Amino acid sequence: MNLINTNIRKNSPLADRMRPKILDEFLGQEHLIYKNSFLWRAITSNSLGSCIFYGPPGTGKTTLANIISNTCNGIFKKLNAVSSGVADAKKIIAEAKTNLEMYGKKTFLLLDECHRWSKAQSDCVLEAIENGTITFIGSTTENPYINMTSAIVSRCRVFEFKILNDKDIKKAILVAKDDKENGFGNLKIKIEDDALSHLVWASAGDARCAYNAFELAVKTTPQDNLGVIKITKQDIEQSIQKGSISIDETTSYDLLSAFCKSLRGSDSDAALFYCMKLINSGYDPLIIARRLIAHASEDIGMADTNALLIAISALTSCEKIGMPECLLTLSHAIIYICEAEKSNSVLLAMDAAKKDAQNYINVKTPNHLKNHTTGYNDKTGNYKYPHDYGGYVKQQYLPTELKDRVYYKPSENGKEKNLVRKKFK
Repeated sequence: MNLINTNIRKNSPLADRMRPKILDEFLGQEHLIYKNSFLWRAITSNSLGSCIFYGPPGTGKTTLANIISNTCNGIFKKLNAVSSGVADAKKIIAEAKTNLEMYGKKTFLLLDECHRWSKAQSDCVLEAIENGTITFIGSTTENPYINMTSAIVSRCRVFEFKILNDKDIKKAILVAKDDKENGFGNLKIKIEDDALSHLVWASAGDARCAYNAFELAVKTTPQDNLGVIKITKQDIEQSIQKGSISIDETTSYDLLSAFCKSLRGSDSDAALFYCMKLINSGYDPLIIARRLIAHASEDIGMADTNALLIAISALTSCEKIGMPECLLTLSHAIIYICEAEKSNSVLLAMDAAKKDAQNYINVKTPNHLKNHTTGYNDKTGNYKYPHDYGGYVKQQYLPTELKDRVYYKPSENGKEKNLVRKKFK
């Protein structure tokens, strides 16, 4: 490594310096990476094809892509879907073709935020993926089955990454503390147990977040008379900008449980209190908003469908406006959900339908509901077009084995009590 590269690496962020370079050093994702797992075998045997890694930030997607390139002795190229276009991809494909033909070297193209590519951008790499000119590795925090073109997804194997557990985050920080080449092993650092615990908790499974906070704490904490950098809980709180106010992991789960039960129990005062307690302890308001969306369908559902719209609006407010203004919308949604009529009919219907879907694997779709090619008003198979009958006509929709099943049963609460099931007319 020349002097320029050495200086660049020396001054790069801790999270970048501490990236594992081999599979044995990779942290987390035990459901994907373990001895003799499919992914392990594919990487070590240099037989991994194009794939997509998706999951939360800081969980090792880019790191694993780098390890794959190193293990397979390939050429690693990286693009960001936000700032790159068709011309960038075509240039890499042309170089990849030359390197493959002349030197037998594979080119791995890592595309960060791959869900942001348009159809035209995605189409430009399809042929190169199919003929093996490049090995495509997409990295995204969004579900590719929903947010990417099906042409790309169908040509890739999809691997879902999960947030790192506390054990992995703790190990990563301790290794960084003692690593003399890439970490802070040349410094005398003492991190208090409660400081380390708070760092692990506040990073929420994001290794990059943990590394960044630890690095900031080390660089901003002066040495004592013995040359030791003592990192306290207060140092970590200031570095990660999440105060703890005497709340540990167990307490946080207890508070979240109390919040959810208060929503279900229609106690808006209690729900507001637990919400503010969580947020003051460093909880991301987005977590609260996501819980509201879940409860809007689980505990209110068809009794008051406006609850779901208001909960989604609260989530949007948290994403687009942020703290502290989003607290108004969040409180609005909490009060609405608490005061709304309650019904769990949606939950019961979902569970019942899910159970049958799992148990009745080989049921056949009724012939009159199959996809025939003669148009939307297709009468093939005796399908009755509801609009020809004023908007509704009784006919069989469920498979014959389940034709008498009733999943959704309206409650007598709120607007739901006024619903009349057309199925029973």
